[in-house]
Amino acid sequence: MLRQRGYWRENGDQISAQEAWDVWAEHAYDILVEVARSYHAIITYGELRDRFQAASGIRTSALLQNWIGKVLNRVIHEARRRGDPPLSALAVRARTGRSAPDTTRSFGSSRNRRWRTRSPGRSMPPRPGWPATATSGPLCRQVAVYPRWRRNCGRP
Repeated sequence: MLRQRGYWRENGDQISAQEAWDVWAEHAYDILVEVARSYHAIITYGELRDRFQAASGIRTSALLQNWIGKVLNRVIHEARRRGDPPLSALAVRARTGRSAPDTTRSFGSSRNRRWRTRSPGRSMPPRPGWPATATSGPLCRQVAVYPRWRRNCGRP
């Protein structure tokens, strides 16, 4: 089987990177809204990529770190247009469990905390307010192999 290069649809048609990023951003926004509905939920960049590529039917041979920022930047602009917080802060690195500093700073603002607590379908625990990281969320078991994170696993 011949390995594809660049960006293509599952039927084999080549498309431009810009077209792929636009389509992926639409799907990524929906996925991140779904993640945001669960308290302390996060998603790794790789999991996000797998989900929006499966939903869109568009693939690439390019390395994730070379284009994921372009997709998440489009998500941030769409969130701003809709009056939502930058949902891209919910996407984290698998190794560290942390997102880019620019998105976490604005996601933690008081306006955005109010948005998270008043969103339809959201349930809040008795003591909200701790940041969701791999050391306090579902990735805890995965990063517990790193000694400096093991001691904080399960604690804010």
